[in-house]
Amino acid sequence: QVQLVESGGGSVQAGGSLRLSCAASGYTGSINSMAWFRQVGKEREVVAGIYTGGGATYYADSVKGRFTISRDSAKNTVYLQMNSLKPEDTAMYYCTLTTGASEPPYWGQGTQVTVSS
Repeated sequence: QVQLVESGGGSVQAGGSLRLSCAASGYTGSINSMAWFRQVGKEREVVAGIYTGGGATYYADSVKGRFTISRDSAKNTVYLQMNSLKPEDTAMYYCTLTTGASEPPYWGQGTQVTVSS
């Protein structure tokens, strides 16, 4: 049973930084990719992702240049460094893990990020 545990969320003023972590456990197979999503109400969007094979990354346009996704394969942990935070970054942030390109992702429980102006 795959388990994803996010941490690092909290409240910060605009312009500040946070680093989210997501530790994966309970899975010994190959991982295709890991990603961060965020959700406000019913609106969900992908924030950033990383492919484990070649390390390629992708970002939502709204966070390019401010957020950085990285992965520590030895710890099965993915990070999201968030700099220059804006109030519109306020959301519940979720980590996902995908074992194959056509497989549905596993989801963590989420961590709340609140940015005040």
